[in-house]
Amino acid sequence: MTRGSVQVVFQRGLAAAALAATLSGCSMLPFFGGGVEKPKPAELQANPATLGIRPAWTQRIGAVSFPLEVNVTGQQLALASSDGTVAVLDASSGRDIWRASVGAPIAAGVGSDGSTAAVVTTGNELVALSGGRVLWREKLPAQAYTAPLVAGKRVFVLAADRSVSAFDGATGRRLWSQSRPGEPLVLRQSGVLLAVGDTLVAGQGGRLAGLNPSNGSVRWEAPIATARGTNDVERLVDLVGPVSRVGNAVCTRAYQAAVGCVDAVRGTLAWSRPARGTEGVGGDDRLVVGSESDDRVLAWRRDSGERAWVHDKLLHRGLSAPLVVGSSVAVADSTGLLHVLSRDDGSLRNRVATDGSAPAAAPVVAGTTLVVVTRSGGVHAFVPQ
Repeated sequence: MTRGSVQVVFQRGLAAAALAATLSGCSMLPFFGGGVEKPKPAELQANPATLGIRPAWTQRIGAVSFPLEVNVTGQQLALASSDGTVAVLDASSGRDIWRASVGAPIAAGVGSDGSTAAVVTTGNELVALSGGRVLWREKLPAQAYTAPLVAGKRVFVLAADRSVSAFDGATGRRLWSQSRPGEPLVLRQSGVLLAVGDTLVAGQGGRLAGLNPSNGSVRWEAPIATARGTNDVERLVDLVGPVSRVGNAVCTRAYQAAVGCVDAVRGTLAWSRPARGTEGVGGDDRLVVGSESDDRVLAWRRDSGERAWVHDKLLHRGLSAPLVVGSSVAVADSTGLLHVLSRDDGSLRNRVATDGSAPAAAPVVAGTTLVVVTRSGGVHAFVPQ
């Protein structure tokens, strides 16, 4: 879900209940009524086009209104649309490897290990597919907004109530479930769920937790941010995806609170810095990059958390989470433009258009192909020169 339409839902017991608010930028005024005038997007600077980028191919998937994760496994792209379509594409050509329907609207996805793909429907069903056919379905006790993780012949699910569950990848049999006390508000946005070695790493509230994937027991917890303020909105510190992982180091964002990095083997916090963004982060072995609520793009040094640079020419343009690839940082905006910045200093290198609609997910890279999926269902591939 892109900035400008970050939704928050109230929790009641185990399931997400009614839609509570739409938060725009860092202002909380619309939540309480009244409203504020939305800032005007910054005018675009001249495009220097110092880095060549050519269109490679374009595909179509249905419109996307849920927090999509485009899963990359080798040269395969797994993606989905709100109407229930799940597709696996060849990243070099854009052709369908397979495409199928789960028969219901989708709320979260896609997770894939290259063989099995998994999504969650709006009816709280976890659905696993392979080769264009549905393998199994399993009812979940709570809604999920984070793409399932498919790894080690299992499917892991992080639900909106912060519970984590594991299912057998072949049969859908529930293997274990680990719960924690739920807060009254959760984000209708992708959270954090990934595997690091033999540890399952999940975002639970403002902390990363390392779990034993065999039984769900907690190995460690590392706080990225702690709840502050007196009301539920001010205390909301959920971790949001995507994350930047390099080796054992996982860097992530706590919604409107902080960006930090954790050693996912030892469970120790390397650093945490205040940050007011709502989207996840990207990065490489040198930098962690993210955009703030006003769409300033910030880069922190990965080893220390010190600020490396800031790009402030895209203010209020509704940016996606960034992707760091090679010597560049790619970020899409709400008008369907893909901006490519220099990793070294944040200066603009090039700008290309997609289809005029907002990004449905952070840009991804498969091999040498850079891919952007839009809310209207366009899948746009580019190759930097």
